[in-house]
Amino acid sequence: MSDPGAPEIGEVSVEVDVVATICLNRPAKHNALTPEMLGKLEEILITLDSDRDVRVVLVTAAGDRSFCAGADVKRFKALQPLDMWAQWTRLGHRVFDQLAGLRQPTITAVSGNAYGGGFELALACDLRILADDATLGLTEAGIGTLPGWGGTGRLRDLVGAGRAKELIFTAEPLTAERALAWGVVNQLAPKAEVINAAQALAVKIASRAPIAVQMAKQAIDAGDAYAGMEQVSSAASAFTEDAAEGFASFIEKRNPRYRGT
Repeated sequence: MSDPGAPEIGEVSVEVDVVATICLNRPAKHNALTPEMLGKLEEILITLDSDRDVRVVLVTAAGDRSFCAGADVKRFKALQPLDMWAQWTRLGHRVFDQLAGLRQPTITAVSGNAYGGGFELALACDLRILADDATLGLTEAGIGTLPGWGGTGRLRDLVGAGRAKELIFTAEPLTAERALAWGVVNQLAPKAEVINAAQALAVKIASRAPIAVQMAKQAIDAGDAYAGMEQVSSAASAFTEDAAEGFASFIEKRNPRYRGT
């Protein structure tokens, strides 16, 4: 018999294929993240990173009201200050860094609102597809705290310090149209089409040479070290079997059949 006083832990599931799909599954609580959900997400990401057959990772959420409302406030409010530092914020940073550093390209399909840690989760992905009626926000200042899972840095890198400060200082939500104009998201889609749009983009990326795509991601993410990473990666990828297949398919005027070798 379950303990009625025990905290709800929530679920995170994954379907593994060429495009692996992760799903946050706690729609009754707006997919708010618990420590257990973060732990499961970490396990999934470690496994996917080592799977050579997975070419793209898609992050989704159950329901259409909220992609993710962020951290479960009841769970972190119950922590002592040192536990908040040692467990909660460090765990979130570690998991989101694992997501951001995943070898494969990542796409998040945001069909509902994403606030706080939910927006930070989306920011940790490479590409974002957003419902045209959804909103995004780092709203922590409205409850007396600040983004704690990488939002300050990732949002700044994406939109610049001025815009990041505006959103974080005011705690005001960002509309879908403004998010697109600022480059926070890559595409808008009607709510019912968000998953399909993200899947179509994932399939397109998965059809490209996976080693080249993954090395390109690494070079882009290398920051000021991009030039050296680019030179080494382009030289290395040019001698893969995929490169030979790409050149052959171009000459033979056919679609390439990349194997990731």
